Amino acid sequence: MAACLVASGTHHLTNVPAIADVVTMCELLEALGCRVATVGPNELAITVPETSDIIPQAPAHLFEAMRASIVVLGPLLARCGEATMALPGGDDFGHRPINFHTDGLGAMGAVFENDRHFIRARVSGRLQATHITLEYPSHTATDNLLMAAVLADGRTVIDNAAREPEVEDLGRQLVAMGAQIEGLGTSRLIIQGVEVLQPARHHVVTDRIVTATYLAAAMITGGDVHVVDANGAHMVTLLRKLTAMGGDVDSTDGIRVRGPARIRSCDVSTLPYPGVATDYKPLITTMLSTADGVSIVSENLFVGRFRYVDELIKLGASIATEGHHAMIRGVDELRGTTVYGSDIRAAAALVLAGLVAAGTTTVSGIDHVERGYDDLPGRLASLGANVTRLSN
Repeated sequence: MAACLVASGTHHLTNVPAIADVVTMCELLEALGCRVATVGPNELAITVPETSDIIPQAPAHLFEAMRASIVVLGPLLARCGEATMALPGGDDFGHRPINFHTDGLGAMGAVFENDRHFIRARVSGRLQATHITLEYPSHTATDNLLMAAVLADGRTVIDNAAREPEVEDLGRQLVAMGAQIEGLGTSRLIIQGVEVLQPARHHVVTDRIVTATYLAAAMITGGDVHVVDANGAHMVTLLRKLTAMGGDVDSTDGIRVRGPARIRSCDVSTLPYPGVATDYKPLITTMLSTADGVSIVSENLFVGRFRYVDELIKLGASIATEGHHAMIRGVDELRGTTVYGSDIRAAAALVLAGLVAAGTTTVSGIDHVERGYDDLPGRLASLGANVTRLSN
């Protein structure tokens, strides 16, 4: 959605989920001067005005509502030469600095004035192509720099770029708009800037974290779930872990997982793609909480991302954390109680725990789930779960 900002005209995006974060991004784009309309099931038409009519700033609450709001920074600098935005918010699971974004855009000629609450950036004339090596393969920093580089003057190289399928998908959208990009899906992106891009129609890649949630539901319940539009090539490392846990995995047509009678213990470490994504970890920890044996899960990306563990312990899980490691001793049974989900994946993981916990589990903080899942309760119910979305 943010990439639409780099070209005037009407863009069409299909396979767009009905989630709260999409609503927030719609509101953000409209505040920037765009028009956004739902024109079909899961399809958006985004009309971007001419450069002179784009408003390079928006109300602070729209930026503070989600972390992904940072990705309008690159497109705004590329199109308007300026941007003012509040620091992005989103899930609370540790400090996530934005210096990879500002350093890279600064190398392309942007000048920043930052305080504790706002980012103000300006570039004199056109962004200038350069060679950028990211200290860490940040997903959103790669997105921002890629979108900025497609309109920069000259040839930009981004080394140690993020390789996630979503970055590659963004690149394909930009190519459909007329961008010149080489190396999509690799850690080196080469972008030859152009002066003007055109709107395009793009089918958004299936969300692999949402897919993983339904596969984890099959695993933890000993069930059978087929995600028909999932791409197994995007989830190879996770599928290997599910197999190691005893799952029967078939990725020849979408992804189908049949869960075991009891999950086997397994050690897991999060790493940048193609490693196990940090967003998978709450789901994995929940699965392993009822496994046969002891598992070690290591978080190598966000130090604060074990905050949901205390909630799993309330349900009867036996988990001890030290630093960025969690030792999980599988228990025979979880017991239903009231728990709180502190971020999107933590809340979803607690819902999964409730699927197998004896009695009734009540998960609050469900607004987090609705930021990233299109009707999670309804889809789980369609698979046989006894789950109800309570009012407020």
